[in-house]
Amino acid sequence: MKKIISTSDAPKAIGPYSQAIMVDNTLYTSGQIAINPIDNTLNTSDIRSETKQVMKNLDAILSAADMTFANVVKCSIFMRDIDHYTEINDIYSKFFFENPPAREAVEVSSLPKNVNLEISLIAEK
Repeated sequence: MKKIISTSDAPKAIGPYSQAIMVDNTLYTSGQIAINPIDNTLNTSDIRSETKQVMKNLDAILSAADMTFANVVKCSIFMRDIDHYTEINDIYSKFFFENPPAREAVEVSSLPKNVNLEISLIAEK
């Protein structure tokens, strides 16, 4: 059974997609960028702040599905500059206290709204 997960605590979709979809006990999020859901502004002042905002957005979606980062089994990280890898990892790791999920982290040439980072995840209840 497919259920749409949506929360005002994360940015509204900027295209024809949902924030997340729950199928049975598995949550699939759309890629999150550093949009502050309170005022709809982009938080791209530096890669650390950008990463924190992305992770907060993912946290809000997990919460809307009654999950936490402990439920995450897979993440996909897309970054415009692989040289930011260490800084992104530093912030990202603070959200996974033990048993971090599987993931890939890849450099891409462009992302929506010209951001530097986009992260999606899969979580399991």
